[in-house]
Amino acid sequence: MSDVLKIRRGTNIKLQGEAEKILADASRAETYAIKPPDFEGIKPKVTVKAGHEVKAGTVLMYDKNNEKVKFTSPVSGEVAEVRRGDKRKLLEIIILADKEDQYVDFGAADPNSLSREEVVSKLCDSGVWPFIKQRPYDVIANPDETPKSIFITAYDSAPLAPDNDFIFHGQGALLQKGIDALAKLTDGKVHLTVDGSAKPDEAFTGAKNVVLHKVSGPHPAGNVGVHIHNFDPVGRGQVVWTLNAQDVLTIGRLFESGKFDASRVVALSGSHVSDAKYYKTILGMSTKKLFADNVKTEEKSRFISGNVLTGTQIAEDGYLGFYDYQLTVIPEGGEPRMFGWILPNPDKFSIHRSLVSWLQPAKKYDLTADMNGEERPFVVTEEYEKVFPFDIYPVQLIKAIMVEDIELMEALGIYEVAPEDFALCEVVCTSKIPSQSIVRDGLNMLRKEMS
Repeated sequence: MSDVLKIRRGTNIKLQGEAEKILADASRAETYAIKPPDFEGIKPKVTVKAGHEVKAGTVLMYDKNNEKVKFTSPVSGEVAEVRRGDKRKLLEIIILADKEDQYVDFGAADPNSLSREEVVSKLCDSGVWPFIKQRPYDVIANPDETPKSIFITAYDSAPLAPDNDFIFHGQGALLQKGIDALAKLTDGKVHLTVDGSAKPDEAFTGAKNVVLHKVSGPHPAGNVGVHIHNFDPVGRGQVVWTLNAQDVLTIGRLFESGKFDASRVVALSGSHVSDAKYYKTILGMSTKKLFADNVKTEEKSRFISGNVLTGTQIAEDGYLGFYDYQLTVIPEGGEPRMFGWILPNPDKFSIHRSLVSWLQPAKKYDLTADMNGEERPFVVTEEYEKVFPFDIYPVQLIKAIMVEDIELMEALGIYEVAPEDFALCEVVCTSKIPSQSIVRDGLNMLRKEMS
């Protein structure tokens, strides 16, 4: 039997350019990259230099805070560049890829026959461990800890998000092998959340060793923070681990073949994409050729690794993020508009009835990256509460973080949230407060205080 959860607070931002359910192989990119800024809270130590030959699974860097946490190459080839920014901040480790991958052999194994320590060792040595994140703090999990439960998210409700029921069709055996490995890591339950508004694929309904949850409702119904809050809340001194369902497939492939196979399916979407569909590619791929072949417009575009709410802006020749399963291209915007917000433009989106969008619930919008205003005094309007489905006071929590009141932050539930949970709050905020970055600062502050 599965649990059913229906979220009522939130909103769906329907955008043009949804990926058609066609799976194609993306052309092999010339270069691939691991981007240390993708990993919050680590101190990277690089183990390679330009010119070094690597295989898929060769260690590129590790975390100086915990040397067990290693980051390995997604492809074989030659290290082309170790790119740094201001104050020598490590930005990218770029690999010039071979035509065919050579793999480090970590040894195939049945996770059910291994001890917890052996499973952890294989995940760490292969570079798969960074896929596992933890609440609180929304950082890479500590392999020396034991979580009270693990959450696998197979439902994404973000704008233009990929459909995991389509991606996972026929992948049940690999998913099960990954679940069996994860079950070794906790004394508690492994939770699997799926889209409850449609019939889940057999890969999910047939999964064993998990508790299946069917979740429906408007975004952020698909956020793992919402699932944890409702099924197994996190308190002070407690830890829950999370990961995306596609990363469970990567774990399954590791135990099945002994290889770090970093392939994944990515949804290419957005109104500026001429052929929006699903592509099978590899983690960290250069987006240059994929965008060049599929983005045909004279307007300036915003290229995003991830979704429009929480993704990272990249250059046209940028790289797919470590935790991203979607590439989005939308209009950049920035053009002046006569009379601004006063005109009743039917192509504008709002959660309020000040615009006509509330009369068009099924309309798909071609929205730009415009903020439609600038930051101004933070006023209480009850907008956040309409799109924030936690039993938490979001405005009060943001203000507690801004004044660095750690005790109040704890009392208001900061252990349960991550920046992505406040993405819709940014969209509806009259004051244009950068809530996601404020929450990240608060989590970093709390983590430093508790270390």
